[in-house]
Amino acid sequence: MVKWYPTEDVQKVRVKRANKPSKLRGRISPGQVLILLAGKHQGKRVIFLKQLEGGLLLVTGPYKFNGVPLKRVPQAYTVPTSTKVDVSGSDFSKINDAYFAKEKENAKKTEEAFFAPKKEKKPFSDAKKAMQKSVDAGIAGKITDPIVKKYLKTKFRLRNGMFPHTLKF
Repeated sequence: MVKWYPTEDVQKVRVKRANKPSKLRGRISPGQVLILLAGKHQGKRVIFLKQLEGGLLLVTGPYKFNGVPLKRVPQAYTVPTSTKVDVSGSDFSKINDAYFAKEKENAKKTEEAFFAPKKEKKPFSDAKKAMQKSVDAGIAGKITDPIVKKYLKTKFRLRNGMFPHTLKF
């Protein structure tokens, strides 16, 4: 039992800590091919472009090869490989965390809104499509080796007798 109670209700002040982005793993460098471990594009090979301010990795398929658009991915969901691609020809310096922000809509919580049909997904804006094409054009133009193209197109899968702890990427 507590013998003393405060005379006034005082709310505790909670201090928000600054978001510290995670450090980039030493084995990951721009142009390196990574394997995605989770999400819609699980098992696909992507090219690492840069680390964003929030700590996430900016990767691309290129979209033309394997259907992976410009994405933000946590480092923990990737496996770095020894394959590298030249990314010096593409300009992705304008892409930051704000590029991926979604527009907020003020939805009113009414009975009519509850029974209204669901809204369709908005298509990608023309600006994002143009940015995707410009980034991919610089990268895809540098990939001339047909083996690397085929490598990016194929998914990573474990098969019988393959043990992840013994594989060399």
